[in-house]
Amino acid sequence: MDLQDQLKNLFPDHEVSTNASEDKKNAKDDTGIWMQDDPIICKYEKRKGKPTTILEGYTGAEEDFKKLAKELKTKLSVGGSFKDDSIIIQGDYRDKIMTILKDKGFKVKRVGG
Repeated sequence: MDLQDQLKNLFPDHEVSTNASEDKKNAKDDTGIWMQDDPIICKYEKRKGKPTTILEGYTGAEEDFKKLAKELKTKLSVGGSFKDDSIIIQGDYRDKIMTILKDKGFKVKRVGG
């Protein structure tokens, strides 16, 4: 008797989910960040001679965007801030930020150079 049979004996009313997309969708909901259809704009600027990466275009709640900013800053180990509905990251990290956001399920559009 394998583990599946033992679990069926213990929980006869439980239905096993075989749809992988449902499991993936539930995982996205657990993060607490609202997913949008429009792409997030990822652009590069120089401010006071220093490179910065700016993320704009998130239409969800401001608290969710702040959570996303904190997560990006900790994953990249860089400084940054959240001002005027945009995330400002110190340094040129467009490629890394775009891969992180795409892995989370966001659509990202690169603007500039």
